[in-house]
Amino acid sequence: MRPALPILALAAGLLLAACERPPVQMVQSGYRGTGMDQVYNPRTAAAQAALNTVPEALPQAPADGPTAGQTMQNVKVLGDLSVAEFTRTMQAMTNWVAPKEGCAYCHDLQNLADDTKYQKVVARRMIEMTRHVNVDWKPHVGGTGVTCWTCHRGNHVPEQTWFQTPAQKGTFAGNRAGQNAPAKTVAYASLPYDPFTPFLLGGDEIRVITPGALPPPGHGKSVQQAEWTYGLMMHMSQSLGVNCTYCHNSRSFQSWDQGTPQRATAWHGIRMVRDLNTAYLLPLTSSFPAQRLGPTGDIAKVSCATCHQGVFKPMYGAAMAAQYPALGKRDGS
Repeated sequence: MRPALPILALAAGLLLAACERPPVQMVQSGYRGTGMDQVYNPRTAAAQAALNTVPEALPQAPADGPTAGQTMQNVKVLGDLSVAEFTRTMQAMTNWVAPKEGCAYCHDLQNLADDTKYQKVVARRMIEMTRHVNVDWKPHVGGTGVTCWTCHRGNHVPEQTWFQTPAQKGTFAGNRAGQNAPAKTVAYASLPYDPFTPFLLGGDEIRVITPGALPPPGHGKSVQQAEWTYGLMMHMSQSLGVNCTYCHNSRSFQSWDQGTPQRATAWHGIRMVRDLNTAYLLPLTSSFPAQRLGPTGDIAKVSCATCHQGVFKPMYGAAMAAQYPALGKRDGS
């Protein structure tokens, strides 16, 4: 019997491989008795905390005096700022996106007005996108807002981006329908592993649960559609470091009345991500060199993980954008 012990130990290890080592922490997020609790692993939380620190803000600059648009050449965004405030914002962006290369990452240092580098063309549009988020998407970002740091965290390209998945080739077992190949995007479940294209790029219907016990005539939601929806939900759960009850009451997932306020925030967030991908990122595809594109020739796009990076609020809700008011308005406003 003894030779069987190592086999039993190995089997037990495999069964428990996906389990978290205790202790874990429980935080009640709903009414008592509803089971709406958030489960946190303190070891994972400590690692995430290190990734969600806020860099020290640069000293404030005077907002009066000649503007950047009046004194500098080819300033197409932020031209309404004073020269001092413009310079401060540029320095902050350098720290957030290219701390090693400095200004040379986007600019020809012999001619700062030159637009030859694609990085400068992209950065200009990203400034407009950041302002758009802070001004027009308050139902999602609230007063916290975003800066370049929210996504980049000192990297040229945010670490959490995605490309479209190449079409699958058929196998002897048939078409896997875009699933049954556990992937990080859906927390290694065997759900469809590209929930981004239909929901965060396209506008496919996410809701699949009917309001009653039996589907009404014309409901037409298949099991496969439900699996795509669950794939997106797994991505959101993993991206925010929360479980389903952060937004839903598990006794009635479809009910808005029994959910939490965070569900409405998430609803706006999904539509915000779609907006950014279609209106700001896709149009930049031709600006990027081939080596920066994905396997199907598409540009890197954003998802919930791009900003959140494992926590329920980026940088735990630190209002970093308030330190850089230039990113919270449009030119001339």
